[in-house]
Formats: sequence, C-alpha cells, structure tokens
Amino acid sequence: MKQFSELSCAEFVSILSSSAPVPGGGGASALVGAVGTALGSMVAALTVGKKKYADVEADMQRLKKDAERLQGELLALIQRDADGFEPLAKAYSLPKETEAERQEKDRVMGAALKDACAVPLEIMRKCAEAVRLHEEFAAKGSRLAVSDAGVGVIFCKAALFGASLNVYINTSAMKDTATAAAYNQEADALLAEYGPLADRIFDSVKKYLKKE
Repeated sequence: MKQFSELSCAEFVSILSSSAPVPGGGGASALVGAVGTALGSMVAALTVGKKKYADVEADMQRLKKDAERLQGELLALIQRDADGFEPLAKAYSLPKETEAERQEKDRVMGAALKDACAVPLEIMRKCAEAVRLHEEFAAKGSRLAVSDAGVGVIFCKAALFGASLNVYINTSAMKDTATAAAYNQEADALLAEYGPLADRIFDSVKKYLKKE
C-alpha cells in the first residue's frame, strides 16, 4: 500500500474528503507545511547562480539544504500522523464495563493520547523552523520570486496553526493534566512566537510588491 505522501494530489484530496479516518487535519497540515517549505526552496533555487545575488549565494545554498530537509521530514509526518491515529481509535473502542476494564482503558488511552500529541507537536516545530527560513528567503532571495516566499510563509503559518488544533483536541481528552498542560504550553508558545513572525514576513513581501 502506498504511503500517503506517495499519492497523487488528486488521490490525497479524494481520500481527505471522504469518511476515511485518515488522513485528517494533522496530515493535511504536514502536507501544507511541506508545500510552503518547498516554495522557499524554489526561491533559493531561483537565486543561486545569479550574479546579482552573489553576495547571498552561500546563504541561499544553506537555506535550500535546510528547507529540503524540512520538506522530507514534513512529508514523513503525514504518514506518522495517520499511523498514530489507529491505536487511539482502538483505545476509544475498548470495553469499560468492569473496574479492571476501565483502568486498562485509561492506561491505553493515556499512552495513545500522548503518541497522538507527539506528531502534531513535531509538525508545529518543523513549521516554526520553516517560518524562520522564510524570513531569510523573503529578505535575501531573488526579487523575481519574493511573492513565492510570501506564499510559502503563509502556508507554513496555516500548517502551524492547523497542527495546533490536533494537539489541543488530544490534550483535552487527557486525564494526565500535567502532561496535557506541558503539551499545551509548548503549542501555545510556538503559536505566540511564529504566528506573528509569519505575519511580519508576509506583510513585508506584500509591501514590497505593492511598493508601499
């Protein structure tokens, strides 16, 4: 069976729009993040080798390498998100008629919810890193491709915020309130730092294009 990241765009969107439990919002966020990061890579590719941008050649090569790594990591997270949902779905269906069954269900649910939070949190971390790369893509990349840096960063922001909801829906079901609070705190911090940064980068691109 194909991995989700190996499907065509049409196949992925078709499954996403169906009643199939996966992929869902987490996998879609990872894909959007990968696409946004790829746009940053494109900016670098269109900048490297141009005499006009010789002074940022080394920066662009470094940025492109980092972006290509992130692209691969985000694509891998599409499948990891889907794989992580299966044990959680099974945990929800466990019986809870007796006290022993309730305790076992709580134990399995607790572990499954932690795993289900781990992937969207990792998607958020990768998207935050990608937003930071776009700060340089937008500032140093070819002016002919600056709009792509703007599109890329806003995609990465969307993926960052999308993945956060997958964290919050799982922490809301956790009985381990300390762990839930720690996950929420990290997600909150990533949104608070990188949401505004993405907006500033986008606004800088928009102002440049509109000659404001």
